[in-house]
Amino acid sequence: MHRYQDWIKAGQGERTADLVLKNAQVIDVFSGDIHESSVAIAAGMIVGFGDYQARAIIDLGGKYVCPGFIDGHIHLERSLVTPSEFAKIVVPLGTTSLVTDPCDIAVVLGLDGIRFMMEASRDLPLSFYFLIPCLSGFPEKETFGARLSSSDLKMVLHLDTVLGVSELPGVPGLFSGEKEALEIIRMAAHKRILGHALSVSGRALSARVIRGITSDHECAGHDEGLERLHHGMYLMIREGTGGQNLEQLLPLVNEYNSSRFMFVTDECSPDYLLEQGHINALVK
Repeated sequence: MHRYQDWIKAGQGERTADLVLKNAQVIDVFSGDIHESSVAIAAGMIVGFGDYQARAIIDLGGKYVCPGFIDGHIHLERSLVTPSEFAKIVVPLGTTSLVTDPCDIAVVLGLDGIRFMMEASRDLPLSFYFLIPCLSGFPEKETFGARLSSSDLKMVLHLDTVLGVSELPGVPGLFSGEKEALEIIRMAAHKRILGHALSVSGRALSARVIRGITSDHECAGHDEGLERLHHGMYLMIREGTGGQNLEQLLPLVNEYNSSRFMFVTDECSPDYLLEQGHINALVK
């Protein structure tokens, strides 16, 4: 049976669910409330709420159930561990997905490094998604083992786990119309383009937005954050080893615009993860 048919039948109660979490306090991020219910799961998908027959039932006795945390932007290599070891640390803290930019391994090994990270992240209890770094734009004074061209990006951009490109504003020619930079924008247009625009405002910010940059994790404070909201961007509230802007940006969040914000860490050292936590630390 196709999994979609399986989900539909289980949701309608026509087949037994795999698992029911009974007597749960469900944190509902859609309605913004907490209500008591049971949660039915089949073939890895939540298929319904309420009374369901299941092969296994866990009575939570009023404990809370909420969606897993997502880290919207992180350079995993800066945690100095492999994806499997990172999963061992953050999954017990509630993180179930992350979007990683493997720029650090790519500057050494290029596409081979990116493919290694993709392979190392398979079949883990933590879901990995990728934003491909645009390494052609780093200063010439830096020593690189590899660079990525638009042709290289084309090799991986079509993959389901690749959400787009990361930190595009560093690519030379982005604003002067050079062919290579425009080709990267064209290829990534159907996906996501992450910004990197610390202290950028006014016309320079408008130029980034018009080129498809939809989000930014480099934001110096309240005023920069507000200007990005006015430009229709998504704001990444960042707390990690490399930078912190939660105190500055959190006052911007209200009931009308909360969907324009996300939590990210950018980078987390091993001691930060063990002492502070991960996305759960931002939530606290």
